[in-house]
Amino acid sequence: MVTLAGFVDSYADKWRAERLVSKVRGVKAVVNDVEVKLPSHARRLDPELARAAVNALQWNILVPHDKIQIIVEDGWITLKGEVPWFYQREEAERAVRNLAGVKGVSNLITVALSPTPTDVKQRITESLRRAAQFDADRITVEVQDHRAILRGTVRSYTEMLDAERAARKAPGITEVENHLTVDPQAYVPV
Repeated sequence: MVTLAGFVDSYADKWRAERLVSKVRGVKAVVNDVEVKLPSHARRLDPELARAAVNALQWNILVPHDKIQIIVEDGWITLKGEVPWFYQREEAERAVRNLAGVKGVSNLITVALSPTPTDVKQRITESLRRAAQFDADRITVEVQDHRAILRGTVRSYTEMLDAERAARKAPGITEVENHLTVDPQAYVPV
């Protein structure tokens, strides 16, 4: 067990010290008693820090900033909300960690566990529209737990695989049942 003590002039330094020590061979636990003492030029009022945090999340394309709430109290940033992917949770914290005036960060963002048929359908539709090969409206999606069930008609085997691939990429989906049928004449105008 390693105990860190002392003072640093930014939360980013405290965070880095903890990460470096935790990577040392044989270290099983880290007690981080390092205190952040901001120099006068780095201090910010909470409203100013809150604005900077909002901007940092908006500027980061990996973060769905509209799903995250920021609370700032005495230089400590708390992040709340729900995101579809774990990397988005990590990226939100990374975006605010290095801001001047931050004394600490509590990341309370949760990752959505259960996909909805609408989420999966939207992903499939977006993917297929990008491919511009067929009409995604001819596919129905049912979600049971973490399984997506696809039904409908597509024009080619490639389109069938594209739909399945899109469903697999939806948040929370771990299994796809593909009941799509291939009919090359499916969209021939009469």
